[in-house]
Amino acid sequence: MFVGRTLRGEWYGIVVDPVRQLRRRGPSALFLAFLAAFGVIFFHAIAQHPAGAVAVRLLGGVYADLPLWLALLRTPVSLYVPALDLPVWAGITQLFLAFALAELVLGRARTLAVSYVTTLAGTLTVRVMLAIGPGWHGVGLPPEIGQVLDTGPSAAVVGLFTYISVVRRAPVVFTLTGGSMVWESIAVPNLAGREHLIAVAAAIVLGLLHGRVRWWPATEQSATPDPRPVAPVPEPPSPQLCRAQALRGIGPHP
Repeated sequence: MFVGRTLRGEWYGIVVDPVRQLRRRGPSALFLAFLAAFGVIFFHAIAQHPAGAVAVRLLGGVYADLPLWLALLRTPVSLYVPALDLPVWAGITQLFLAFALAELVLGRARTLAVSYVTTLAGTLTVRVMLAIGPGWHGVGLPPEIGQVLDTGPSAAVVGLFTYISVVRRAPVVFTLTGGSMVWESIAVPNLAGREHLIAVAAAIVLGLLHGRVRWWPATEQSATPDPRPVAPVPEPPSPQLCRAQALRGIGPHP
């Protein structure tokens, strides 16, 4: 049955294989997940003080009206700056799960690449929407949106989950993550919803290019062993054996 095979494949691709990777590689396989979680906790704690809030805003606050070079410089730090209007502990849980699953499934290099590209895609696309201006079938944005803080790590979270669901063919994960972001953008049409939609679209494109682009970081090999037997490679005959066979007339002359 197609549905049964799909769900079974998703179970092995999203749960069984990552658990095997974790058992094989140990806690060091979750380095990026712990780094992202502790980074959000650190910046959240600093932002509770007035001087710390200013420092966090200057280091990782990305706004669409910033100069492009400054926005690009702050974007990596913005992955650790939580949104002030959302519960931080719920966000940390989602962030940890996204980076943990991505690091086990994709490896560190690809996890970093996907999280950064999906976040940057939202940041740059919002600039295009501001340049279009209000109107144009609801695509453009008014100038005051340029003063709104971007989504922070949430775009990276939805981007990672969407990318994993595409490359591992996991429709349930995609529905719970990318699909929920589509519904959120329709129910609450704000800047965060648009950036999440852009992150989903960027992750889908990256997932469809999986394994087809040479410069894209390679995925670490799965720990699941290949059950097919490997035939032994025969060793070449020694010179002494070749001469003996030639003398007996059963082999080629050297």
